[in-house]
Amino acid sequence: MSLRRPKAATALRVVVNREGLRVPVASARLGDAVERVLRAEKVRNALVSVTLMTPRQMAALNREHLGHSGPTDIITFGFRDPAGAVIGDVYICPAVAQENAKAFGVPLREELLRLAVHGALHVLGYEHPEGEARTRSPMWKRQERLLRQVLAA
Repeated sequence: MSLRRPKAATALRVVVNREGLRVPVASARLGDAVERVLRAEKVRNALVSVTLMTPRQMAALNREHLGHSGPTDIITFGFRDPAGAVIGDVYICPAVAQENAKAFGVPLREELLRLAVHGALHVLGYEHPEGEARTRSPMWKRQERLLRQVLAA
């Protein structure tokens, strides 16, 4: 008689809170983008929230937690609990994302999905340098590969 160890259950939970904001991406699509990153990174247990915020809300969060003034496009917080589950919060400001989308010549929908992927990678511990080196970093390259998959789905 052989005893097999039961496989640990996969529990990926992503919750999206729109705070009443209207954007050209469904909540389910944003959540799916985050889940795709978690699966690609072989995460088995996670609880991640994605919250869309007004510029005023984002500026307050930015000032309180990072000591910076004004709104930014994304802020993330993440850690692993003692059992190894990933827990994270991703905050996205669609108004700043809109400015970025215009500057980069991409649709707002794409930029919001990029930020969801970007935030998920940060929750998992990925980092990138600031400035021009940012888009040449391993994190950015991984983000863009995953984003292509998200956009194709």
